[in-house]
Amino acid sequence: MLGLALALLLAPQVQPTISVDRDDIVVRESCLLASSGLAIDDDEQDGIVQIEGDDLTVTFTRTALVGAPSDANPDTVRGIGVRVRGKRVTVRGLQAAGLRCAVWASHADGLVVEGSDLSRGFAQRLHSTPRAEAALDWLWPHHNDSNEWLANYGAGIYVEDSRDVTLRLNRARSMQNGICLRRVEGSRVYDNDMSFLSGWGLALYRSCGNTISRNSFDFCVRGYSHGVYARGQDSAGILVFEQCSDNVFAFNSATHGGDGFFGYAGHAALGAPQPAGLGCNRNLLYNNDFSYAAAIGIELTFSFDNVFARNVLAGCSYGIWGGYSSRSQARGNQLVDNAQAGLAVEHGSGWSIAGNSFRGNARDIELWWDDDRDLLAKPWAKLNPTASEGHSVRLNRFEQSAVQLELRGPCERIGIDERQAGLDRARWKLDPASSVTSELPPVAHLPLDEDALAALPGTRKALGARAHLAGREHIVMTQWGPHDWVAPFLQRLPDRGGEHVWRLLGADVPIGVDAGSAVKVALDASVDPAQYVLGARGLGEAFEYVLRVRVSDGTLEGRGVLVPCNWSVTLGSYATDPRDDVERWRSEVERGVRVDLPSLDLAFGADGPSELAFMPESLRAAALPRERFGTLASTRVGLPAGKWRLECWSDDGLRVRVDGRLAIDNWTHHAPTLDTAVLEFEAHADHAIEVEHFELDGWATLSLRIERAP
Repeated sequence: MLGLALALLLAPQVQPTISVDRDDIVVRESCLLASSGLAIDDDEQDGIVQIEGDDLTVTFTRTALVGAPSDANPDTVRGIGVRVRGKRVTVRGLQAAGLRCAVWASHADGLVVEGSDLSRGFAQRLHSTPRAEAALDWLWPHHNDSNEWLANYGAGIYVEDSRDVTLRLNRARSMQNGICLRRVEGSRVYDNDMSFLSGWGLALYRSCGNTISRNSFDFCVRGYSHGVYARGQDSAGILVFEQCSDNVFAFNSATHGGDGFFGYAGHAALGAPQPAGLGCNRNLLYNNDFSYAAAIGIELTFSFDNVFARNVLAGCSYGIWGGYSSRSQARGNQLVDNAQAGLAVEHGSGWSIAGNSFRGNARDIELWWDDDRDLLAKPWAKLNPTASEGHSVRLNRFEQSAVQLELRGPCERIGIDERQAGLDRARWKLDPASSVTSELPPVAHLPLDEDALAALPGTRKALGARAHLAGREHIVMTQWGPHDWVAPFLQRLPDRGGEHVWRLLGADVPIGVDAGSAVKVALDASVDPAQYVLGARGLGEAFEYVLRVRVSDGTLEGRGVLVPCNWSVTLGSYATDPRDDVERWRSEVERGVRVDLPSLDLAFGADGPSELAFMPESLRAAALPRERFGTLASTRVGLPAGKWRLECWSDDGLRVRVDGRLAIDNWTHHAPTLDTAVLEFEAHADHAIEVEHFELDGWATLSLRIERAP
């Protein structure tokens, strides 16, 4: 009898299976959960599955837990998949789709979420386009004490007020945020892949003492159009806000983010008078890859005693940015080909910049102080150091950079060891208010236990897993987020003269391509992926087309309007300010050079009209100036009845007339600006379009596109 009792005790227990075929399934015991795969509305937003109790293990079968059907727009999905209120709960094998949050856990010490796929969740529709950034798309991570992140942006996994949490081997795609932690301490996040998201791969708020290792948080980005704008809009592979300290981030890949790592002491830390030294402090970023960020590889501001060691920061706007941060260490990092600077610190002091490799950056090291009156007036700035001083620069290597060291404003006691490899004073830019010394100021050099770091949890090889997507040109945005280079996606590229250019991205191959009999479709196989070049068979008549590309799973469609016409364009210099005397200005420009162009798309940039490669020799020989030139352009085009939209980019002044009537008037000195006008015609007719443009100084651009208006 004793043997039988012992055998029964040691035998594996058969867990009950619960069918999830409706809302409000309450779980109070360990079990298997079998989802129906049908869409279930979380009516009260309190969880389709509600786990209540301690020491439970809940394992899902392979069928997905679905909140909204697959054809629902991501910004309309709602509901919580699994709501956890209990300690030492394990959620395993969840597949979730169509939910604002797949797992939301509160006061869940000892929580484990593992082996789950949380793809296709909530995401905001993005208003930015390849041609223009929309301010509406900026995120606002500054407040989350009342779970604003969850309410506004959703998450795959959202954990709050918990300790000793383990999140491992989870995956997210096609949604806004992967993992969000609020007031979580002493926890482990490893071997996850939260990539190709439109917000944050991992976001921490008031969370300390956590270990984040061997994860992928790649392509967590918005606010980017290659060669047009690179803003990031506060998206990030890893976001760390409001006094998150003593965390370790190691062996993670967070490439192609808005920022790779975005840390900020927080509004509460900067606000009302508080003790000195508040910030996101004593964090270690070790052996991560934060390359190809739209904005900054590592940004950590208003903070102290952080260590950035052996990270890769290549091809960002800035590699490392440490505004208002002190006593930080940048050691052994690779800072390569960053467009603005490799390492930049404003209003910071006591940095140790040692053992780094700088190569091909616009500036390697940029240090400065300026009169930030608003920030300097905040309580934090009155309690903490804000001078730019006491930095130590030693044991670094400098190669192929235009400026190795730039100091602006009063930067004092900047210690430079001039024995560093490749250091060249001819590549320094020092203003008179700054001082350099060969005596290195005393700064902290905290030891690293690299054996202990190598033993951090996880086995996944996140670093280098997406090396084939190196470079910011692989950030391709859709209206819901970054393309993952796997799903088939038809992308429109910048026009080529009067022709439209498309390409098919993803792992699929085209089976057939068609745009109708009125459109010529040519395949340009000289690039990879190949491009489809669409041109009109006639001239002077606008018409709409639908490009259909058939792939194995269906047909992709791209729509556009071809406007094949001839633009008569005159470009000339002027002396008269067009804002004072437009008639005299016009007469001066008319003495310039006239050319015929198939489209009005003049991206002058910092150059003048004669430097545009596609211009005829007559204009190139005229050697027009880079500033104070004007453009007069006109054409006629047939437009069918209905509503049409003019989209015009300009820098500087612009006026557009249609049939003699003023449609767009932005006759000002301005940065690149998009102006639009909607025109409605009762019948098909030819219409005269006239454009006037002036460039005063700096950057210049002029383009006009005609599209159907909704």
